Amino acid sequence: MTMSLTYESFSELLEIAKKENKMICEIVIEDQCIEMKLSRSEIIEKMRERYHIMLDSMNEGLKEGVKSVSGISGGDARKLYNSIGGASVCGDSFTRAIAIAMAVNEHNASMGKIVACPTAGSCGILPGALIGLSLSHDIDEDEVVKSMFTASFVGMVVAKKASVSGAEGGCQAECGTASAMAAAAVCELLGGTPEMCVNAVAFVIKNVLGLVCDPVAGLVEAPCIKRNASGVATAYMAAQLALAGIKSIIPTDETVQALKRVGDNMSTTLKETAEGGLAVTPTGCSICSRVHG
Repeated sequence: MTMSLTYESFSELLEIAKKENKMICEIVIEDQCIEMKLSRSEIIEKMRERYHIMLDSMNEGLKEGVKSVSGISGGDARKLYNSIGGASVCGDSFTRAIAIAMAVNEHNASMGKIVACPTAGSCGILPGALIGLSLSHDIDEDEVVKSMFTASFVGMVVAKKASVSGAEGGCQAECGTASAMAAAAVCELLGGTPEMCVNAVAFVIKNVLGLVCDPVAGLVEAPCIKRNASGVATAYMAAQLALAGIKSIIPTDETVQALKRVGDNMSTTLKETAEGGLAVTPTGCSICSRVHG
């Protein structure tokens, strides 16, 4: 039986994985069965429900005519998705993944149902990465659903030791955590070891430190939706580095500590207050006036 998880550190997880020779998802599933007093099949079905919500939010977000209540966003995901097969810098698979991420976040902005993973403002990153990968690599749904438990462990550790809130830690905490969750799940889906998955988390955090939360008009639309696309890119990059056998020079737990310190030291104007960054550019102020009168 799996040792009880405290969700305090990644070193704890690696110790259990090494001792029991198990994938991260299996360790988390067994632990959650105990914590929630549910069977393995019940736990997995609960996660599958969330995956299907992600699929629905993707499909809704890609429909024609999607528009946010504020009028700031909508339609860009469909435009990007429709460009697949044409001139491409990234390739069709990657373009599809970032389009899915944007679609889910545009659906959120239009008051649609999403899975906050870990937040509403970052809700497109995990589905973009996972659904995009499943389509390009023909990965079975059961495997994708199990990988979401690996992602959930990452989110719980960061939430416990730092923050996943843009208001508390900036977008590094919000989209950054979502990207780290996605990187670990993607790495595992492509055969990565637990150590590789944990290294992927470190690579993401290194690349998002200092990312501010500066929503125009105080709404999680601009620049949030494009940052969801960026989050998928960072997740894929991190997973690729880890799968190549590259290790983080700074231990993953220490990168989480750095995330917290940077968030604590960040000006309040750069933490979801719409008082800094892109929110106070001339155009940002103009949009704010139009939306809020």
